[in-house]
Amino acid sequence: MKRLFLASVLAFFFCGSQSQTVMDSPARMQWFRDAKLGIFIHWGIYSVNGVDESWAFHNKKMTYADYMKQLNGFTAKNYNPEAWAELIKETGARYAVITTKHHDGIALWDTKANNMSTAKLTPARKDVLTPLFAAFRNAGLKTGAYFSLLDWSHQDYPGFLKDSSRYQVKNDPARWKRYLDFYQSQIKEISTKFNPDLFWFDGDWEHSAEEWQAPKLRQMILQHNPNAILNGRLTGYGDYETPEQNFPVTRPTLGPWELCMTSNNNWGYHPDDSAYKTPYELITIFADVISNGGNLLFDIGPREDGWIPTEQVHLLKELGKWTNKHSSAIFETTAGLPPGHYYGASTLSKDSSTIFLFVPTHNAGKLVIKGLQNKITSIKIPGTEQSLEHKIVGKISWSPVPGLVYINEIPASAMDEYMTVLEVKLDGPLKLYKGKGGLKD
Repeated sequence: MKRLFLASVLAFFFCGSQSQTVMDSPARMQWFRDAKLGIFIHWGIYSVNGVDESWAFHNKKMTYADYMKQLNGFTAKNYNPEAWAELIKETGARYAVITTKHHDGIALWDTKANNMSTAKLTPARKDVLTPLFAAFRNAGLKTGAYFSLLDWSHQDYPGFLKDSSRYQVKNDPARWKRYLDFYQSQIKEISTKFNPDLFWFDGDWEHSAEEWQAPKLRQMILQHNPNAILNGRLTGYGDYETPEQNFPVTRPTLGPWELCMTSNNNWGYHPDDSAYKTPYELITIFADVISNGGNLLFDIGPREDGWIPTEQVHLLKELGKWTNKHSSAIFETTAGLPPGHYYGASTLSKDSSTIFLFVPTHNAGKLVIKGLQNKITSIKIPGTEQSLEHKIVGKISWSPVPGLVYINEIPASAMDEYMTVLEVKLDGPLKLYKGKGGLKD
């Protein structure tokens, strides 16, 4: 993943800068808006020794030669793409994204553009992507292809970052043209062979949109598949923003967005990293994401043989138990109540006549909704027979200012293990009071 991207993400969310993200067809994005949850898979030769994906040699934690020796250990001998797809489906996720090629230049398919692939250089001796894309589709999942625009192994790439020791693009445009032809030929292969629903680009920060030929690349992908969508890491020519690891403090308002986040502190397989999120932490993060109108792309990192760490399987299964129980409050919903109206996560039904309130079990207590002008017709806990009463506090008959809605405490017997959901039915589309409490408001 791209560490340097974080600075631009923070600038986008915290400084209010204008996004250049392209959204030329809202209908094309609808499945993504409705999906809410995707699973990210970082798999490559870096899983042999359990080191940082590509960055291990870039950051001089090991030599490039030692990093590449991992080619000899990538076997995929226990790889079961159908089992992967079944596990991902169990989470409730609607799409999955796999690293087709990271910055190290090793493709997971049998690329014809060069010999740098698991099919040609590893004991696996096979294209591991074709059966996975088939398994995803058989499971009803949308498919995503992560692809690194840069390639630190390719002889025609300028090298590491902008202080390249090889050459500067402006000084050798012919050589840069050869690299453009190379990477674009791989994109054509991915488009033709796998036809992804989503392209998840990375590494765009090293060059400008003009140097990458970003408009041409976007056009090339959409000519093949007009319904494909592109993430925001294409120098302003993507369809949605992709903050990484850190949750935006303020609600994004410039269109679709997706938070990509690891299960521990690393993207790929890291046996030395035991800092796994708990199911409670994962579920509360996910609720916060969808409350703010985003998607969560949650990462797992299989071992070189295809085995998925037990801790990650546990997280995925617990997440699935929760999403399947509360699917009506998660999928095909919209962002919830604006900040200040409810102190917690929430979502709305598409017709905005139902509010779903998310209540962390560790934080349960009497709940309050502020500024609700609607009448509440019922409050229920989905999946149970439990209904809750409420009362209005502070409503004056002659004032247009609505009172505070106090909802009775949730009985312990009805609480979810991690996060309980309340379904608040309204008498019509949501209406919120936005005044200051004065007599003339």
